Amino acid sequence: MNFIDEVSIYVKGGNGGDGCCAFRREKFMPRGGPSGGDGGHGGSVILQGDEGLSTLRDLRYQRHYRAERGRNGQGDDKHGRRGRDVIIRVPLGTVVKDYETGEVLGEVLTHGQELVVARGGAGGHGNLYYVTPQNQAPTRCDPGQPGEERRLRLELKVLADVGLLGLPNAGKSTLLSVVSAARPKVADYPFTTLIPTLGVVRLDHMRSFVMADIPGLVEGAHQGRGLGHRFLRHLERTRLLLHLIEYPLDPEADPVTDYESLSHELEAYDPRLARLPRLVVMTKIDLCDDRSRLDRWRGEFPNFVAISAVTREGIDELLEKTWQMLVKARHRNHRKKKASETMEN
Repeated sequence: MNFIDEVSIYVKGGNGGDGCCAFRREKFMPRGGPSGGDGGHGGSVILQGDEGLSTLRDLRYQRHYRAERGRNGQGDDKHGRRGRDVIIRVPLGTVVKDYETGEVLGEVLTHGQELVVARGGAGGHGNLYYVTPQNQAPTRCDPGQPGEERRLRLELKVLADVGLLGLPNAGKSTLLSVVSAARPKVADYPFTTLIPTLGVVRLDHMRSFVMADIPGLVEGAHQGRGLGHRFLRHLERTRLLLHLIEYPLDPEADPVTDYESLSHELEAYDPRLARLPRLVVMTKIDLCDDRSRLDRWRGEFPNFVAISAVTREGIDELLEKTWQMLVKARHRNHRKKKASETMEN
C-alpha cells in the first residue's frame, strides 16, 4: 500500500434550506394565520480520527466533499430537515491547514475526535417565526445561508514517543523489528525504508511506548538530497530521539562526524527538533574487534549505549535508558504545559 502523508482536498458545507411563507386556508379555519416553517440547516463536513488508518491514501482519490443542503420549510408549520453531514475518516496525527494561507485550522490526535472543517449554512426562517402580537400576519421569510467552502491541505505527522534517526543502513529498521512486533523491510543496501514505520515496544506489562522508524537521512537532506526532509515532520511529535550510528569498520572513521552531520540537518529543518533529548546508539557492535574504541566514544557523548541487534547485546540497557529518558521528557513537557496554562490564567 502506498504511504501518502500529504494531500489537498476541497470541502463545502451544505446550504441552508429556504424558509417558507404560507398561510392556513383550511375549511372551518377562517383565521388560520401564518404557517410557513423554517428551512433546515445544511450538513457539515467533519474530519474524524480513526486509529485503524495509517495513511491519507483514500483522500488522494476523492478530492471533493460536499455535505447535503438543508430542506426547504413548508406550510402547515413544517420545518425542513437538516442536511446530512459528511464524515471523512483520517489517521491520528493529521494536521489540517488552509490551502491558501497555510493557517493551521486544527489537528486530529485521538480516536473518534471530530473536527468540523466546513460548517453548513443556517436555514432561513419562515413567516411563522416572525409572528408577533403587533404583526399577526407577517409575509417575511428568509433564504438559507450558504455553507462554508474552502480548500484544505492535510498533513500527517505520525504519533510516536520515540523516533529513530540515522544515516541510511544505520540499523534503524533492524532495531525496530527486534524490540517490537513491527516488520519493516530490512536489507543490506541504502534507503531500504521508504515510509515511516511504527512499532509498540513493551518492556513489561506496565511499561510501553511507540517507536517510529523514518527513512535514513544524508547530509544536505534539508536541501532535497537523498529522500530530502519530507519525512522529518514525522519526528516533530516525538519526545525523544534515538540517534543510531553504525559501528565504523575503518579505524580512522569518526562517528562524531556522522553525529554532527545529522545534527546540522535537524537544526536546518527545525531548531526545536534539534533540541529534543537524544540518546546516541552505536549499532552493529558484533563486528567490533576493539572494545577500547567503544569506551572512547562513550566519553564523547553524554548519553551513549552500544548494541547489537543480531546478538541482542545491549538491547535491555537501551530499552531501560530509553524509558528513563522518556519519563523525564514527559514530566518536563507536563511542567511546561502547566506553566503555560498558569501564565494564560
